[in-house]
Amino acid sequence: MIIRRRLRAGVCVLLATLAAWLGTALPAAADEPTGTTPPKVELVLDVSGSMRARDIDGQSRMAAAKQAFNDVLDAVPEEVQLGIRTLGADYPGDDRRTGCKDTKQLYPVGPLDRTEAKTAVATLAPTGWTPIGPALLGAADDLEGGEGTRRIVLITDGEDTCGPLDPCEVARDIAARGVHLVIDTLGLVPNAKIRQQLTCIAEATGGTYTAVTHTEELSGRVKQLVDRAAEPVVTPVATEGADSCSAAPALKAGLYTDREKFGEHRWYRVDVLPGQELRASVSVAADRAVNNDYGVLLRALTVHGREIVRGSEAGTGRTDVISSGLRYPKAEQDGTDDEDLTPEAVCLQVSNSFSAAASVKTSPGLPVELTIDVVDAPDEAADVAAFGLGRGWWLLGVLVLTGLVAGLLTGWISRWRVAVWRTN
Repeated sequence: MIIRRRLRAGVCVLLATLAAWLGTALPAAADEPTGTTPPKVELVLDVSGSMRARDIDGQSRMAAAKQAFNDVLDAVPEEVQLGIRTLGADYPGDDRRTGCKDTKQLYPVGPLDRTEAKTAVATLAPTGWTPIGPALLGAADDLEGGEGTRRIVLITDGEDTCGPLDPCEVARDIAARGVHLVIDTLGLVPNAKIRQQLTCIAEATGGTYTAVTHTEELSGRVKQLVDRAAEPVVTPVATEGADSCSAAPALKAGLYTDREKFGEHRWYRVDVLPGQELRASVSVAADRAVNNDYGVLLRALTVHGREIVRGSEAGTGRTDVISSGLRYPKAEQDGTDDEDLTPEAVCLQVSNSFSAAASVKTSPGLPVELTIDVVDAPDEAADVAAFGLGRGWWLLGVLVLTGLVAGLLTGWISRWRVAVWRTN
């Protein structure tokens, strides 16, 4: 182990020296683009007839939204590609079918021309219906392409009026695409039904819901969400677990997302070399109404089905996300070169015990986030990962011994007191 670490340290020093020399010899390379995909954000604004109401700082909801948009457009970071989509902006009639198609992209997602975007927003006037579901689908299509972060910010003052296309189900379908697109919602009316629908939309994609009743709150929150899109984040890799270990996808260290139906078992596989330790954790989110008692189980097994170690957690409805994890250190092989080491295929099984009422849709499945890490195994065999309690065994032994001695002393003293009492 010591020799291997020294070799790795020497290689690292050599590579660092080589990199520094290349940086000095080729200064022009530093100016080349990194190839990273810029983050994308689309603001989706409700322009339905109800936006005429004058209950935000003495002005109409539409005027407050326009003012907030101007503030936001002035503050958009240069690296963010921003677009604007409207819903209910064009059709003033009573035909439901036509009104529920009333969504369009007002400003395309791309490098921002602030003057052009402000001019487009200034022309808006409260008009028609509230097709939130179709607008979210359109926004998801607008943000397609690239590997950067993608975020939809929905600003509305009411519920969707275009059922049976449930916007909450639309959000789950968008999340199930595996593109890691987050939807944040802002409600301009503190109404319980509106809050419930917008919260469901946000939670389905890992976003947030915020109630805003003042112009300053609206502009501040939208700025915060746009800035958040520009922050560097680890984007999970979409994967699809199998129904058996033999068909499971082989995963390396990283962050992964998947979908799992109620009560389903999904399998993944990780290769672990001798002298390494596998660390895995899983989180399952309840993105819809579920029964109160639920749990998640993460097991590591051999390819022959023998359980190595497990981690489990249970909940009673107090949280929307439940997580569990495990560690598996694999002992070193003495006298074997690193090139000759044979990895062990470790099967990871993710199970859940979620259940729901018959009226709750089970498709798409619940969001699953799986974290895989493979590190050097601990040098000490007494590590907690090797023996479960680890050094806790010593404490347990001391407690047992103390209890035994205390019991013997108590019994002896009691017998002595009875003997003295009888004598007297």
